[in-house]
Order: sequence, then C-alpha cells, then structure tokens
Amino acid sequence: MSTVFKKTGGLTDTPFSYCPGCTHGIIHRLVAEVLEELGILDRSITIASVGCSVFAYDYFNTDALQSPHGRAPAVATGVKRMHPDKIVFTYQGDGDLASIGAAEIIHAANRNENITVIFVNNAIYGMTGGQMAPTTLYNQVTTTTPLGREAISGAPLKMSEMIATMEHIAYVERCMAADGPSIMKTKRAIRKAFECQMNNEGFSMIEVLSSCNIGWKLSPVESLNYIKNTMTQTFPLGVFRERKNETNH
Repeated sequence: MSTVFKKTGGLTDTPFSYCPGCTHGIIHRLVAEVLEELGILDRSITIASVGCSVFAYDYFNTDALQSPHGRAPAVATGVKRMHPDKIVFTYQGDGDLASIGAAEIIHAANRNENITVIFVNNAIYGMTGGQMAPTTLYNQVTTTTPLGREAISGAPLKMSEMIATMEHIAYVERCMAADGPSIMKTKRAIRKAFECQMNNEGFSMIEVLSSCNIGWKLSPVESLNYIKNTMTQTFPLGVFRERKNETNH
C-alpha cells in the first residue's frame, strides 16, 4: 500500500494550540515541508514572535529563539550575522510585524539582511481579543472598532508594497491560505524565499493572508471565503519584488 499522507519531519509532535479553523497550522506545515525538502532543516533557526505564533519554537523541529514583541527581524539579524551558514527565518503576525515591529522589519529589509520572513496577515489582533490591527480593513468590525474601521484610524498598512519599494532586496510576494490551489502556490513562494537565502541573495518576505474565524466571528468556511473575496480587494496577491541577476548590495 502506498503512503498517501505523512507528517513532515519539520514539525515536532507538540499539538498546535491554534483555534479550530485557524490557518496558522497550515502555514506551519508549508514552512516545515519546505525546510525538509530543501535539506536545510538541520541548519535552520526559527525566530518566534509574540502573538498567536508565540509558541512557534515548540512546533518547528529546528533550533529556535523567542524574540520580544516585534523584534524578530532584529534578533534574526544578529543570529544570521553570527552564523552566516545557518538558515534564519522569522514567523510573525501582522500585529507583531506591522505595528510594534514596523521599524525592525523596515530596517532589516533596507539593510538587505539575508533572512527570510514569514508574515501571517489576518488583519486583526487574534491573541489579545480581536482588536484592530494596522492591517484591519476599512469598515471591518473588531472589538475596538465595533462600527467598523474608519479613516481616522489610518489606512490598512500594505507591508508587502511598502517593503518592495526597496529595490535592492531579493523577493517579496503576497499569497493566501484559502483553498488547495492557493496553499500550493504559497508553498512555492515560501520555497523560493528560502532559496533566495540559500543563494545569499538577501532579504525575502512572504506575506500570507490568513484566517481568524474566532476574531472575525465567522465560521471556518466563511473565513476562507472572506480571505478570497474581501481581503484580497485590499491586499492583492502577487509578486511585488523579485531581483534577478543583479549584484548584491
């Protein structure tokens, strides 16, 4: 009998703590599969953020460090510069990366640090009660915007577009985890981002539109449709920066 499905060696046996319907677990598996398939699992280092992914170091079968809130790119910078032979990646949510960590991600990208960033965007603060995040959509209802986000709170931050203005970085793409085809496309993007680091091309970031059905107060199926039909209107999918055959800076 042939094997149809098996657990990747890139994940530990620790059960996920994520809410039923959350797509963090899917994204974890994609990252873990890529590390295993590229043969870099044994030299990879996870930099965990603060937020729903705070326990990422329990799930990835790699060496790992826990960073203060928003500081994962700074910690990753230090680790990569001390151990340039290692594969270093951060795993961050939008509240972590786009809010308190906005300075760290911008300057790590601007320095073209040879790290990989996995940026999970569910447009809300999931762990702390469903508050408005920098990426919350206009008119989106959260616990701190019960009538929907208004312009007085600013516009949803488009981090991929912002980071991609730095022409010297290696790769930026926005994907989603909403159905089979989009999940496989996300895996290909994650693989390309790690290959950039392996080839010493510099900074890469994969933004993945993800669900928070508990915070959104939607069913899991409704949440996946929300990603495809609503989130992508504000956060269009695609490659925003891909530097090819250029001299590294």
